[in-house]
Amino acid sequence: MHLTFTSYYSLRYGTLPVGEIPALALGAGAEAVLLADINNTSGTIDFVKDCKKAGIRPMAGVEFRDGNRLLYTGIAENNRGFKELNDLLSRSNLQGTPLPRPAPPFRNVLVVYPFGSRQVAGLAENEFIGVSISDIGKLPVSDYRKYPDRYLIHNPFSFSDEKGYELHRYLRAIDNNILLSRLTPEMVAGSDRMMISHEKLRSAFSGHPALIRNTERLTGRCSIDFDYHTIKNRKTFTGSAYDDRLLLEKLAADGLEYRYGRNNRTAAARVRHELDIIDRLGFGAYFLITWDIIRYSMSRGFYHVGRGSGANSIVAYCLRITDVDPIELDLYFERFLNPKRSSPPDFDIDYSWKERDEVLDYIFKRYGREHTALLGATSTFKGKSALRELGKVMGLPKAEIDRLVDDPNNPLNQDGITRHIAELGTRLADFPNIRSIHAGGVLISEEPITCYTALDLPPKSMPVTQWDMYVAEELRFEKLDILSQRGIGHIRDCVEIIRNTSGISIDIHQVEKFKRDEKVKEQLRNAETNGCFYIESPAMRGLLKKLRCDNYLSLVAASSIIRPGVARSGMMREYIQRFHNPQGFEYIHPVMKEQLSETYGVMVYQEDVLKVCHHFAGLDLADADVLRRAMSGKYRSRVEFQKIVDKYFSSCRERAIPDAIAAEVWRQIESFAGYSFSKAHSASFAVESYQSLYLKTYFPVEFMVAVINNFGGFYQSWVYFNEARRCGATIELPCVNNSSYLNSLDGKTIYMGFVHIAGLESNLAESLLAERENNGPFSGLTDFVERLHPTMEQLIILIRTGALRFTGLGKQQLLWEAHMFSGKKQPEPATALFSQPVRQFTLPALEHNPLEDAYDEIELLDFPVSMSYFDMLQTSFRGEISARQLPVSTGKMVRMAGILVTIKYVRTVKNEIMHFATFIDNEGEFFDTVHFPDIARAFPFRGRGVYLLLGKVVEEFGFPSLEVAKMAKLPLKADPRLL
Repeated sequence: MHLTFTSYYSLRYGTLPVGEIPALALGAGAEAVLLADINNTSGTIDFVKDCKKAGIRPMAGVEFRDGNRLLYTGIAENNRGFKELNDLLSRSNLQGTPLPRPAPPFRNVLVVYPFGSRQVAGLAENEFIGVSISDIGKLPVSDYRKYPDRYLIHNPFSFSDEKGYELHRYLRAIDNNILLSRLTPEMVAGSDRMMISHEKLRSAFSGHPALIRNTERLTGRCSIDFDYHTIKNRKTFTGSAYDDRLLLEKLAADGLEYRYGRNNRTAAARVRHELDIIDRLGFGAYFLITWDIIRYSMSRGFYHVGRGSGANSIVAYCLRITDVDPIELDLYFERFLNPKRSSPPDFDIDYSWKERDEVLDYIFKRYGREHTALLGATSTFKGKSALRELGKVMGLPKAEIDRLVDDPNNPLNQDGITRHIAELGTRLADFPNIRSIHAGGVLISEEPITCYTALDLPPKSMPVTQWDMYVAEELRFEKLDILSQRGIGHIRDCVEIIRNTSGISIDIHQVEKFKRDEKVKEQLRNAETNGCFYIESPAMRGLLKKLRCDNYLSLVAASSIIRPGVARSGMMREYIQRFHNPQGFEYIHPVMKEQLSETYGVMVYQEDVLKVCHHFAGLDLADADVLRRAMSGKYRSRVEFQKIVDKYFSSCRERAIPDAIAAEVWRQIESFAGYSFSKAHSASFAVESYQSLYLKTYFPVEFMVAVINNFGGFYQSWVYFNEARRCGATIELPCVNNSSYLNSLDGKTIYMGFVHIAGLESNLAESLLAERENNGPFSGLTDFVERLHPTMEQLIILIRTGALRFTGLGKQQLLWEAHMFSGKKQPEPATALFSQPVRQFTLPALEHNPLEDAYDEIELLDFPVSMSYFDMLQTSFRGEISARQLPVSTGKMVRMAGILVTIKYVRTVKNEIMHFATFIDNEGEFFDTVHFPDIARAFPFRGRGVYLLLGKVVEEFGFPSLEVAKMAKLPLKADPRLL
């Protein structure tokens, strides 16, 4: 007989990891095991695979519930039945309708109702009444004797012991968002959900042998299996594999001429080589589907960036999936697709955040909603969040929870309750908590998606699988990542602004031209990169200057070197030193010179790590691929990873490599964990950086407007307005007659958009723009009020922002006149046939202090526009030197004044906090500072504002900064509005 389990994928209910269930069932003497989680099939794919390994027959089901109420359990007789269960769940989730009760008709599903919830006479042929241990005593008063074949044993287990039951109660309290003491019986599982052995279960029903036989007869025909070896993606694009190959060859040939001209033999040979591998491994449809998506998006005028390991492919380059030339960068196709690769490859395609949803909509409509889904993800309970949840249901005050989370070693945390919470938190760690969405994964399946999973529909989204990327890989799905980023948005918008304002059309894909442009090279060398994708952060600007970066290959390297793993390991500094003194170092081992001479013996890319592991340590390609994924943070099993680590060291010993050298090389490898880039990925980022940089070099004001309008750069908007001023722009406050919802450009004048005004309702902004479009600009305050009828609150916001300054009246007079409208009954908006003369009043002269405007702007726009923070200071001191003078002040102790831009907090090897900060001086120029731990403690930051800094000017590889010794925030003049 079988045993039934709910796993921890019964979110905030079950406590049993899926991987432990087969062993538990075997140990309990079961012949088969059923997994029936609550309203989901997230764990089924892994469960079936684990059962096959353990040698026990798997059965799949779903426990259908409406809140805390159990409706029925569906048990799939086979894979068709599993699809029926998924279809039912999906319909309910996608349509937002309750689960039906009774169950709908099924062809391959056994339906089990809770004891006493249905009359046997009304059951369909595939429907039964479940009997648990706690129901045995009720059998004599039921119609069991009349209909014995309509009953079967159904006693699901949700926990294996008392500790599991305790954890279950905490999970139920978390799920219901109540104190543990407030749990009611219907919210928690009964005692019969505690696991017992198969023998004890049979013994409990020994008085009803017919019930045991009926259960074995019915469930004995239930089983499920999946194919974990063949690719599950859509098999063809055209309808036949042969036609797919012909089409891919044709498209590759056309693209080859577009990218390389007619007579490039090297490229042609590479294309033929790749096409052969693509065809042999069955990936033709995958390439063609990706090409189809790119073709659609380009026909709509959408910009994209193809990146990831897919950029290693020359066929992808010829199909315009990517703009990375793999021959130029010596990228190996086998890094993307090779027979020994242990995991599926994928393309990463970035779109503007404004256009990604339209691309996804096309994919769903083009390939069918039955066969298309977004990839799910699972958020798990983590250390701090788990402790907070447990503390709340235990009724701890917020202050005690904060102390437990933020200061776990505090002696006050050593009482019995907090120790118990900490112990529960450890047990709860990595339990699934919420089903969510992968950042961009899309699956296009040959069979209907519900053959493998039920589908969820998160708010404002599309159908999503209930399992994650790891399960997709187990099933051999190759996902396609359709991602969004604001960097592409500002490139697209900039090109559009230039076309609208200057009539110039720019082909942003002419990256080769951008790479050769001398002005672009100079911008890159001088790190004039604010607003440019991926190369604008203080750390990146510093690295560009230190490497004197002015070419594509150097930028590709810099894009990977800046990653935290390389930087923290000390290898970034080592790379810079070797760059400046290529003859002044020795390679740690001959293999490092042989494989890494391009990067001075420093591992920079994932490929470098693979080369070292293969050629230095002798790991084979399959092991190297596991290691590659581990470096990206994409592995499920630490045990699997540890096996590779052990193999690395044992192989090094076999090769007689000294332990110290093997350990140092491994230290460098390990520093990549979770942070490494492939070379192709870095190259894709560098392409986008060049596109941004070209636009900023030749159209700086248009570029900065596009950056601000996309709200997605490294810095806050006020920093980009400062950059626009540096580029020659004039910044105008919002104006009801000139501004749009976003920022707009008139020559070199940027009119701030209504979107920046805090508290301004979007519907008023939209009405204002529509009214102005239909009936022309506003002639004055009265005209504005009579045409729009804003509330007094909204009108005051616009006046204080300066948006009605076109009237020529001061804010005080406008506010005075605005309040005269407040007592009048406002009619419905209508267009008057004739304008009526307005009676004019003469007001006494009202005082105006420009400082009031600045404080209004800070309150409503987040920063002063009509003057700078420096103009608001009580002191006239602006520093002894400016940022421009830093390079000629090395070694000097100086005082500088700057507006705080950003702070980077870094933990030292001694576990102390130090700071790296960036400021803007009185001339609008950036300068960078270093605050060592003792200084950081003595002189903490106190929010945005102007700081006076005393420090020593230091220089590293041509990049100057200020080592701070003292720091104080300078006081502003008093707010006259409060006087």
